[in-house]
Amino acid sequence: MKKMMFVLMFAVIPMTAQTPYDSLYLKSSLYKNRTAMFAQTNASSAKIVFFGNSITSGGDWNTLLDRDSIVNQGIVGDNTVGMLHRLRYVYQLQPKLCFVMAGINDIYADAPVETIFSNYKKIIDTLRSKNITLIIQSTLHVNPKWKRTEVKNPEVKKLNDLLSEYCAVNKIMFVDVNAKLSTNGVLNDRYTTDGVHLSPAAYGAWSKLIVPILREFGL
Repeated sequence: MKKMMFVLMFAVIPMTAQTPYDSLYLKSSLYKNRTAMFAQTNASSAKIVFFGNSITSGGDWNTLLDRDSIVNQGIVGDNTVGMLHRLRYVYQLQPKLCFVMAGINDIYADAPVETIFSNYKKIIDTLRSKNITLIIQSTLHVNPKWKRTEVKNPEVKKLNDLLSEYCAVNKIMFVDVNAKLSTNGVLNDRYTTDGVHLSPAAYGAWSKLIVPILREFGL
């Protein structure tokens, strides 16, 4: 196994009265830079894509999973609206599998869970229409180190319940990462650096949930 390296990213962008939810993702200069990089990539294909926000971006997935065929398309500060606007960079790679995690930035922008779920369904349905097999991963709980935990964790659970049910009905694999990283609906202290972003130990535990899935698909 290669030596693990981790780059921890810190950006959950709060909503302000001056920035409507639907354009909040554009407040991040990283979004513009990263999508420009995706547009310029010379890669024509990838076996596996990880798609999400800073929590996904913070994982060195090729190192964690001992692969060289994974493309990390996590962007710091992104939400489901921003992800909808960059789906083409996922499906242009024609991956066999796409691991998706999203929603926490939307929740902290005070978007209604029903709106977030509607966006998430559009992400799922669009990628499936491109013959990409999806692995939907639960939106992670937060820890009291972060803000408004007691209000936001119930919203995380509500979103995950909706996603889990939708995946079950539509025969999509749903992975409950919270079962590994959280206790009683709260992200464990040892798995977070600030209450929302993940520690190296968390990425190690999360990757252990991914390995058998890759084996199942012969990857």
